[in-house]
Amino acid sequence: MENIVVTGGAGFIGSNLTLTLQRRYPSARITVIDDFRSASFKNLEGFRGDVIAANLVDVDLGYYIDASEVDAFFHLASITDTTDHDQYRQTHDNVESWRSILNHFAGEKAALVYASSAATYGIGGGINHVDAPLRPANVYAFTKVQLENLAARYAADFPSQKVIGVRYFNVYGPRETHKGQPASMIYHLAQQIRAGKSPRIFKYGEQKRDFVYVDDIVEGTILAATKQIEGAFDAKKFPRRVFNLGSGEARPFNDIITILNATLKTDVKTEYFDCPFPFYQPHTEADLKETTAAIGYKPSFTLESGIADYFKSGWLVPA
Repeated sequence: MENIVVTGGAGFIGSNLTLTLQRRYPSARITVIDDFRSASFKNLEGFRGDVIAANLVDVDLGYYIDASEVDAFFHLASITDTTDHDQYRQTHDNVESWRSILNHFAGEKAALVYASSAATYGIGGGINHVDAPLRPANVYAFTKVQLENLAARYAADFPSQKVIGVRYFNVYGPRETHKGQPASMIYHLAQQIRAGKSPRIFKYGEQKRDFVYVDDIVEGTILAATKQIEGAFDAKKFPRRVFNLGSGEARPFNDIITILNATLKTDVKTEYFDCPFPFYQPHTEADLKETTAAIGYKPSFTLESGIADYFKSGWLVPA
């Protein structure tokens, strides 16, 4: 990859992706597009590429980006706050920005990779298979389904086009500090313990999540591009072109408290309270069979090793 674009590249996952790409492809031209509504310049410390501060809904991509020269385009920009219920803002910004990108790259060589979400599966519990019916329970998840629909139509109109969607599960790790309330539960619970408070989780901590470390997410996202560029992705065998990215394991919230107590050398008790959200998912678990077969993705981190690495990075417990 010689010419790379990352939208949302100053956000949590986007900045980790951007800096990993910079290390892996030191001579590549890397461009970040971000409007900084849910991002931080601090996440890009050490970045040597170009940053375009713009809203993808109304930016003239052609002014900044020559579509014929781009090798890989990673679309992570999105309104990511699942508690934002403004249906027009969420749908307009998330969907129309993706439509603009698809139109800009129609018929070009670029490998497109876009971020979808496990939220598309809805509140039903159990293992999440990529071919399961999608039942979005909030407008954020609804917009991600629309991104997948647009990508499917785009792939049908341009059969030789390279485009893959990746459904992110519950991601945690460095560079999420700026997110505030939408940051991972692992980050929030660690801060509560650091402050000498009882960590607060919904009754009775038995809800299960596929917690996936951001380094694994970055690796899977890059694989989705490189497999297409190398011609190693079989679009006929995997016509949906959408794959789960998670740890492949569901862990209860109580496990987080246990691991954090061990990591932070504390012994705090949990405070349980009622869940106020009717759309809350009780169980997420990524089925990774197709992901592994299609792009070779295999997660490297368990919940224990991920939290340990997060702590070691200095981002979980700031100095």
